[in-house]
Amino acid sequence: MKRLTLTIISIMIALAGTEAQTVMLSQGEARRMALEQSEDIKTQTNKLEQAKLDRQIAFAGYLPKLDASATGAYVGPDIDMFMGSRLAMRGVYMAGITVTQPIYAGGKILAGNRMAKIGSEIADQQLRLTRMDVLADTDNAYWSLVAVRQKVTMLRSLKALVDTLYNQTAVAVSAGMATDNDLLKISSRRSEIDYNLHKAANGADLCRLSLCYATGLDPEAEVIPTDTIIDITMPETGISDASLRPEINMLEKQVELNKQQVKSSRADMLPTIGLMGGYTYFGNIKMKGAISQEFKDGIGLAMLSVNIPIFHWGENIKKVKKAKLDLLNSELTLQKNTDLISVEIRQAIQNLNDGFTMVAVAKTAMDEADENLRVTRARYVTSMATVSDMLDAQSQWQQSYSNLIEAQTQYKIYETAYLKATGRLE
Repeated sequence: MKRLTLTIISIMIALAGTEAQTVMLSQGEARRMALEQSEDIKTQTNKLEQAKLDRQIAFAGYLPKLDASATGAYVGPDIDMFMGSRLAMRGVYMAGITVTQPIYAGGKILAGNRMAKIGSEIADQQLRLTRMDVLADTDNAYWSLVAVRQKVTMLRSLKALVDTLYNQTAVAVSAGMATDNDLLKISSRRSEIDYNLHKAANGADLCRLSLCYATGLDPEAEVIPTDTIIDITMPETGISDASLRPEINMLEKQVELNKQQVKSSRADMLPTIGLMGGYTYFGNIKMKGAISQEFKDGIGLAMLSVNIPIFHWGENIKKVKKAKLDLLNSELTLQKNTDLISVEIRQAIQNLNDGFTMVAVAKTAMDEADENLRVTRARYVTSMATVSDMLDAQSQWQQSYSNLIEAQTQYKIYETAYLKATGRLE
């Protein structure tokens, strides 16, 4: 018996250890957690660091390059020279150092540095865009969870009302003051509410999982949103241009990048000038025979080189033409997306204004449903209203409450979408 008791206690402790964690979460906290754990943001941050390294690599093109070399060789047999002498190079060695400085590369180095700078700016805008996407997805998940949890609470309250009505009617049926048909109507209504409640609870669990995924929380965590009092104010939709959109900024940078690519391609048609200097030390070169001598010395070298492309079968000209076509395509893409984003912004403004109107309409309908339910309940108590009247009033109240919840949470989603559409979701 003692062993059985210990086993039961161990099972209870294990179950307590696996109890789902309850997390109280505000919208701001959800956003912060989503930004911190997002793999997409981490990936884009790494790409931004890569772009910064590309800038440093491109800048190195301006600087002199220092190289060192060492060579050892065994050459045999000896080489016959004049007057019976032989040149022996068994174990000859050379070591040297070379400095190379580009002077003029047709503008290719300058274009490369500008392209690297633009690439870094594009990566920064891509990171902004990724952050906006994460915030928008998180807000959507957060307000969706708020909506379905409020619907669950509303349906539970309605179920309690209908249960009370059922009990009252059952007593009235026993007293002969109501019919079995009245009780059947209420029972049917209870089944309908149970179905909707189960459906809403499943929806709440799915929204909870979505928010857990977005914020990096344990999938088993019980997430309770704290921003449930939604204050709707007149929307400010004064900003309607797309200048802050990271997509537009990236496309503008892409046009600049392609302009530099044209210059870089054109540089292949221009002369290049470079300066090279070095020093080489050699030894263990011996002259044997009538003249015996060992050669061991060092020599310096300074050289200015000019390379002029003359005829490459039109290869470089075709590269320039191709780069110009890329530039034209990027300009067309910029214009097309600017027009599309302008439409998107106008739609976001329209949605936000419509959402504000829908909240106002839903509040009015909710007030009317509250009053109708209060009056009908009072009339039902005095037998001046039927069970059907009471059920209809409750159904109207449920629908109005549901519409208000949806209108308020949808407005918050529209608000986020408007900020994202205008490039101000940070």
